Amino acid sequence: MPTPKWTSVQSAEESREVPAFRLRPLQVTWEMTRACDWKTTTARAAVRSLRDKQEVSTAEALHLIGEVAAMRVPLLALTGGDPLLRPDLFPLVEFAARRSVRTSLTLLPTPLLDAQAIADLKGCGLMRVAFWLHGSSVAYHDSYTGLSGSHRRTLEVIGLCNEAGLAVQINTVVTRRNFHDVDPMIELLTRLDAVLWNVFFFVPASLAEREEMLSGEQHEEVFARLYAASKRVHFQIKTTEGQHYQRYVIERRARESRGELSAADVMALASKGVSDGKGVVFINHHGDVYPSRFLPLPAGNLTTESLADVYCDSLLFVSLRDSSKLKGKCGRCSFRKICGGSRARAYAVTGDLFAEEPCCAYQP
Repeated sequence: MPTPKWTSVQSAEESREVPAFRLRPLQVTWEMTRACDWKTTTARAAVRSLRDKQEVSTAEALHLIGEVAAMRVPLLALTGGDPLLRPDLFPLVEFAARRSVRTSLTLLPTPLLDAQAIADLKGCGLMRVAFWLHGSSVAYHDSYTGLSGSHRRTLEVIGLCNEAGLAVQINTVVTRRNFHDVDPMIELLTRLDAVLWNVFFFVPASLAEREEMLSGEQHEEVFARLYAASKRVHFQIKTTEGQHYQRYVIERRARESRGELSAADVMALASKGVSDGKGVVFINHHGDVYPSRFLPLPAGNLTTESLADVYCDSLLFVSLRDSSKLKGKCGRCSFRKICGGSRARAYAVTGDLFAEEPCCAYQP
């Protein structure tokens, strides 16, 4: 077992040895399984009807959760496939809760997800459940998933979660097909009493999918709608593979300060940006560790290496944290340490991990 990096940390509440890693991700996402009883293209995962024999075992999963707890990662996000097909799901959620690991779980609205399952998950200590919803209407959502009735069923299980008092997160992939649906989605999420909206900006998995990407100008249009909504809605808005939204927010706040704060002043107050491999980790069902679920470059495997060593010291993760490697206008941009562009999208379009963000309208 790899030796963790320990330092002595003193606080007013306690005086004891606790692990203090030099770097820690803000979120670890673990794909528990790719097994799925529905023929859905949600998140474009290569789902299977049966569980893979090479999936991370229960013992390995417990060790992973222990590492996440030791590193004090703020959030463990469990996803699939359909995690309900893993018989150890409930014990793993309960184990994470006992280790004070805040855990969210992305589920599909299959028949397995009934009121009793939702109550059991809440009883195990699950913090939040997430669902994919790609449009405010049946036409948008069902055409994306390729599954008739999935929009209606998703709304039904969201209602069951609300009745059980289990917080709901909504995930949406934004493409050229549905980006005009942003405002209706915001209104729908308000009615559904969601606590968080995670907006995924499309990253193509193949050459054929590139036409689904938003242009730079369309990204700016969506950013404007998200920023306006963030000032009035009760739920949090988060972006994934939309790193340049942080630049947009900084520019808007600087303008709204009416000269009291420059963009540089606002940027100095901003938190460090989160990007592929810089604050986030994705672990697939085999234990392979990636900088992003959309960047198909593994940095290690949890069966042979510790999560801390991969995140802190692997060549891939270290390189991604070095903004001097960025090329094109990303390399010249004053926002490169806060934004840096989507490395996954740059790699998907150009094959170059450090190429400029291909869907950014900003000119430094």
